Amino acid sequence: MDTKILIEAFGYLGSALVVVSMLMTSVLHLRIINMIGSIIFAIYALIIRSYPTALMNFFLVGINLYHLTKLRGAVSGNYTLTEVKPDDRFLEQMISNNQADIDHYFPDYAKQEKEGARAFIIMHNNEVAGFTVGMPVEDSALELCLDYSTPAYRDCSVGKFLYEELKHRGIRRFIYTGSQPDHMEYLKKVGFTETKDGSYELK
Repeated sequence: MDTKILIEAFGYLGSALVVVSMLMTSVLHLRIINMIGSIIFAIYALIIRSYPTALMNFFLVGINLYHLTKLRGAVSGNYTLTEVKPDDRFLEQMISNNQADIDHYFPDYAKQEKEGARAFIIMHNNEVAGFTVGMPVEDSALELCLDYSTPAYRDCSVGKFLYEELKHRGIRRFIYTGSQPDHMEYLKKVGFTETKDGSYELK
């Protein structure tokens, strides 16, 4: 294949990745894909000797690295956990704002009994990072009905912070009995293991 065509294809790949990154709902995915696209396009610009374009894309790489470092460095101290009632109006508004996404990951949540449940809202600075609703089933266990991270904080440290913080509040075991495959992948990432009956558990 002609070298010129390969170089052009390389440039188109970089441009495509930058555009695709803008479609990501997860800030983490957006930054990673955008950075990869910027690196490719910067190399392409150097090959064709378009130095202003290369410089701009190297700046974009630096900006993405800076924000990725902030995201990955989001330690427990940046989060706060507040327990609320399951019918708390602010919580209900947050659920309503994310209803379509919640229906996808937790299709049975709307039909589940909420009486006696415990509910928690996780904040990062002044933003809602996630919210959780669970039913106590034993003295130190919580069966999760809803365990939701907002798109901007998905794949970050919200889940690990939540489970560590709830441990200090006397909850030592978490159980999830849903069957949504996408959520199963998340549970495995934060340390849940599948039990013999098909549910997932974190001790």
